[in-house]
Amino acid sequence: MNLDLLINNLSNPALLFFILGIIAVYLKSDLEIPPNSSKFISIYLLFSIGFKGGQELSHEAFDKEIVLSMFFGILIALFIPIYTFFILKKKFGVFNAGAIAAAYGSVSAVTFVTAVSYLESQELVLHGHMVAIMALMESPAIIAGLVLISIFNKEKSSQIKKRKAIYHSLTNGSVLLILGSLVIGFLASAEQAEGIKPFTDDIFKGFLAVFLLDMGITSGKKLRSMFSFGVYPFVFATIIPIINGCVFAILSSYVTHDISNRFIFAILAASASYIAVPAAMKITVPKANPGLFLPMALAVTFPINITIGMPIYFYLSSII
Repeated sequence: MNLDLLINNLSNPALLFFILGIIAVYLKSDLEIPPNSSKFISIYLLFSIGFKGGQELSHEAFDKEIVLSMFFGILIALFIPIYTFFILKKKFGVFNAGAIAAAYGSVSAVTFVTAVSYLESQELVLHGHMVAIMALMESPAIIAGLVLISIFNKEKSSQIKKRKAIYHSLTNGSVLLILGSLVIGFLASAEQAEGIKPFTDDIFKGFLAVFLLDMGITSGKKLRSMFSFGVYPFVFATIIPIINGCVFAILSSYVTHDISNRFIFAILAASASYIAVPAAMKITVPKANPGLFLPMALAVTFPINITIGMPIYFYLSSII
């Protein structure tokens, strides 16, 4: 693999701000991003990606490759929860295994946003339909995790309200925002999009850096909780995403020949949700321990993906 890709990624300002956040926690600094500001920035990032994706989609021909890509994305979101559930069930029990499996089958919007920035550094363009695929992959993974819990759960007092869970997974704020922004971007003319370009494009990387600083602070606070479960969660959260990313970077070559699309498929397969899934599990599976699946996704898998993961996935996507 070209080490320049790894070195360039490790020196990326956004990533360095993430590391600064973790350092701040361990130095017991009072550095923090106000919660309302953090929420606004996350809304902005999702809006910007969705809108720009819609603009790109409006220039694309809706062909066989796009349809196959959508089915492929949904297949990833269903396959990963199923196989990871059985790896985790014996060690963590049905409830935790289902929650972790759903998290790793679902996607991280922030990892996706960081991957888009990485693509730009390689002078490649994100295709609009990949934004739609990212949004489509949230719900199937959550539903798969809940169905697995329902099948293997022996406690009658802990039955899941499936209809409520499915509704929540489909109306989750991040999914709704990115899909809505995608549609608005698709409907907007090039002249109308140009009018808000300074907001959607010019300040994007600055907001991403501040958001990753906040993610670093949050990750640093969550790490201690996860270590109380021993080394197994750390090993799983490190190895499984790399395997998923590499496998689906290769398999995606049967669906698309575009390097940026294959790279994004790898990122989607490797990332783990720490926003949509925890929110869904809090409502539907209160017995699942957020002190386990949340730091696994946020404090381990997320930094692994944005440091060593992305150069590996990009390299595999480039040579196939």
